[in-house]
Amino acid sequence: MLRNITLFCIIGFIILFNPSRTFAQNLNNKFGIHLAQPSEEDIKRASELVNSNGGKWGYVTLVMQDNDLNAKKWQEVFDQLRREHLIPIIRLATHGEGENWKRPKEEDIDSWLTFLNSLNWVIKDRYIVLFNEPNHATEWGGEVDATDYAHVALAFAQAFKQSNPDYFIMFAGLDASAPSDLPHFEDEAVYMRKIVTEIGVDNVNANIDGLASHSYPNPGFVGSPLASGRGTIRTYEWELSLLQSLGITKKLPVFITETGWRGDKVGRERAADYLRTAFDLVWLPDDRIVAVTPFVLNYQSEPFLGFSWITQGNGGVHPEYVKVQSLKKTVGEPQIIDTGTFTFDLPHEITAKSTYHFQIDLTNTGQAIWSDEEGYFLRMNNVNKNQYLSSSFIYTEPSQKRIFDVYFSTGVTEQLQDISFSLVKNDKEVVRSGNWNVDIVPLPSLTFNAWLFPKLKFENENIEIQVFDKYEQLVFSSDALQLKNGVGTIDSIENIALDEQYRIVILAPYYLPRQLYTTFQKDENTITFAPLLPFDFDSDGKFTFSDVTTFIAHPTLWYLISIM
Repeated sequence: MLRNITLFCIIGFIILFNPSRTFAQNLNNKFGIHLAQPSEEDIKRASELVNSNGGKWGYVTLVMQDNDLNAKKWQEVFDQLRREHLIPIIRLATHGEGENWKRPKEEDIDSWLTFLNSLNWVIKDRYIVLFNEPNHATEWGGEVDATDYAHVALAFAQAFKQSNPDYFIMFAGLDASAPSDLPHFEDEAVYMRKIVTEIGVDNVNANIDGLASHSYPNPGFVGSPLASGRGTIRTYEWELSLLQSLGITKKLPVFITETGWRGDKVGRERAADYLRTAFDLVWLPDDRIVAVTPFVLNYQSEPFLGFSWITQGNGGVHPEYVKVQSLKKTVGEPQIIDTGTFTFDLPHEITAKSTYHFQIDLTNTGQAIWSDEEGYFLRMNNVNKNQYLSSSFIYTEPSQKRIFDVYFSTGVTEQLQDISFSLVKNDKEVVRSGNWNVDIVPLPSLTFNAWLFPKLKFENENIEIQVFDKYEQLVFSSDALQLKNGVGTIDSIENIALDEQYRIVILAPYYLPRQLYTTFQKDENTITFAPLLPFDFDSDGKFTFSDVTTFIAHPTLWYLISIM
């Protein structure tokens, strides 16, 4: 009994103090699917499958060929995956040469890296599987060669990780049921032993981050979901034990990038039940597993038609799809690079007891999609919440820029320090701007000079002054002002910033409006309008034929054109 307790404590210690990357800390949706082609329709179907029933951020395994490195295409694929909350696992591939896949070479690395680094990935981790089942001759240029694969894979892994530590590298998934029949096939245990022997345990531990497993239910892809060991849906357990026996001490998270039953052989309903059993009893309870992406969502011809979860003709779904879609899932929380850049050109002196409208630019330079629904909002720092209001957060994808309208009141205070802006998600700051260096100054006064042509002496108590900002918004107006012998005053002008240009309009009954542009300074300001002309008799703000007829019809207006 004491021995069992001791063993339990040791196991608990190992679990607590050996977390693997981020999977132990973050919620993870293990459900995924393998896509033969990343079409828009199939990506949508994949999301509806793996993110159903409470799920978010499931996985898709995608094959990227070296003759299909189209940046526009693949960025659009990644952007759709981002919108659908799908995490890509990218399996590198060459291209067909006759009946075989061309062998990759070390000199291919630079072109791969140039392309992959040009993409804005969906999440921080860049999951890479280095090719496919090289213990088959057809997958490695027509001849199995573990030594060659070992050196090519190591060169890729080292170069990728040196280029960007976010690359998460896995050896190719191997066929655990392949016989030892060189040069056509090699037993997985023999093949893996050759790899480790060739490049060394230290290189594997340093450069390989996870295990890509093809845990198929063999023989014939019709095996029991309760079977264990090599050649079953628990092949990954045998593979982990094999690696441990070869001296690999690193705890490798498991990505089952291929698995599944041939529905045409075992029966579609039974295959669906087998999948439910596999998820409920094997894959979901096993904390070593990060993702399970059964092969394949949609394949419309042989040799893989029997694995497809989409019916022939591309019109419906098989029971496997329906069953997995119905299973309860988790909202994953992958680490996403969330960055942005604020740009603003705001005044450095504003007035007390005033309200302002200004605009700031925010550019999305990261991987996240910003929106109100995702919990994003704009915050002003070191300002009371009741002093400002910002426009709602418009849906913003990476590389997009949004302009935010901010309404800000200075109140009665004349002291503001270290004001800045933050992009916030669910009360956690994501991006902070530099400081807005601004001083609050007393309200300035305005003296305005205007001549009511053609009068020599005049007094008018119906003058109105309007002030418009650079957005052509009315920020200040004052009416019933007195203009005596061409001079009027306003003791205090609110809502204006110093050293900013404003449009000032003067209005007087029956006179055409006049305007000018000015920049306010501290304390006293003086402006002079051009003479106001008495030609707006119909009070529409412009001179038209209607003014002539109105003037003739109303003799009481004739005094306006006299000099007295």
